[in-house]
Amino acid sequence: MPEIAQPHQLRNAATSPGRMRASTVLWVTLAVFAQESVWNFYDAQVPAELRQYLTSAGLVGLIMGMDNLLGVLIQPWMGFVSDRRARDGRGRGAIVLTGAALASIPFALIPWTGGLPTLMLCIVAFAATANAFKGVTETLVSDYLSPAHRGKAQGFVKAGVSLTIVVSALISLLVVDRSITLAFALPPVLMLVLLTTSWVFLGRRHSAAVTEAKEEDGPTGFSSPWAVVKDMVRDPSRARALLMLGIFCFAGMWSALRALMTPYGTETLGLSRGAAGGLALPGAIAFLMCVVPLAYASSRLGQIRAIRYGVGLFVVGLLIGFASPTVPGTVVALVVTSIGYATFAVNALVALWDLAPSRHVVGTYTGLYTVASSTGAALGPALLGFTVDMTGWRFMLLDGALFAAITFAVFTRLARRVTPAA
Repeated sequence: MPEIAQPHQLRNAATSPGRMRASTVLWVTLAVFAQESVWNFYDAQVPAELRQYLTSAGLVGLIMGMDNLLGVLIQPWMGFVSDRRARDGRGRGAIVLTGAALASIPFALIPWTGGLPTLMLCIVAFAATANAFKGVTETLVSDYLSPAHRGKAQGFVKAGVSLTIVVSALISLLVVDRSITLAFALPPVLMLVLLTTSWVFLGRRHSAAVTEAKEEDGPTGFSSPWAVVKDMVRDPSRARALLMLGIFCFAGMWSALRALMTPYGTETLGLSRGAAGGLALPGAIAFLMCVVPLAYASSRLGQIRAIRYGVGLFVVGLLIGFASPTVPGTVVALVVTSIGYATFAVNALVALWDLAPSRHVVGTYTGLYTVASSTGAALGPALLGFTVDMTGWRFMLLDGALFAAITFAVFTRLARRVTPAA
């Protein structure tokens, strides 16, 4: 099987004048789609598995968040390792496929568990192996596309990711209530098939076209991920650190909304488990329709400012859902919040890549993005869940709006420190 063409080789072609390569965007998008298809179904249905053994929404949210803590520990180091492999000419593909194969086993075993201890074992095993390659796959965007095209390409990638929410919702609607074991088997099979396809075609389409690697930058000077973190902290502008804080906050509220929406649908709206899992479908469609136009608009507006407006829209969506605790009202709320989140999804990682001191550490910066987003995702569901324990499910969306307002304040401050081009 051919190896994926190396990142530094692809940059030589990517930085040449001309249009963004559609084939490159397609196969990179397919790779990210493959892994996200599993994560979205995990977020939609694992909370319902936990509810069989736990009654506290806070504990369910805590467990759903704790698996993301593994990403904080694993992804920066795996990003650093993948950066070294890319510089040495070995590529990142082997990390992606090996991790996907290992992660598929515990994921498919989740519905076969007969108690909380074995369920927790599968959750931890999946989270550890899936986090080992998640950030590496996302780094392919920066490997294969020049900085001038990354923001637009990320729009197409995120459009592909939004389709995974559609796939997850359809599996919830059509399969979960009939066969939970089949439902958990479908996403990992899809992931393995699509990742292998992406790997094969990326290698075939680019390996013959690229030239020998040429170093575009000097030595990185970073001996470990910790050296990269120190450089970020010592930055006088504090822009990268403030962006990390904003990523932490927004990822926390988005993760909380996704993790607790199925229980919210059953407890507040009176839906079945499958129907509640399908609530995300309209929002996913809205995300898909607007994410590419948002990517092009953000390149003119400025990425940070676009995220700020998106957070404001996210807050508005939550308030709509609180004011109308019905299925139509909740669907409208999820559509609005999904559009708001789309601005963040398109721009946040690209903005962090652009602020990186060297192209040789983009994989590490992807890992640091995961540190911020996974820490937020770990604490967000628990924080919102414990708040629900105190106020009741009826007030979940209002509680989320109050927390999201803090995120808006962070990006408002960041927008004042960066130029529109940031």
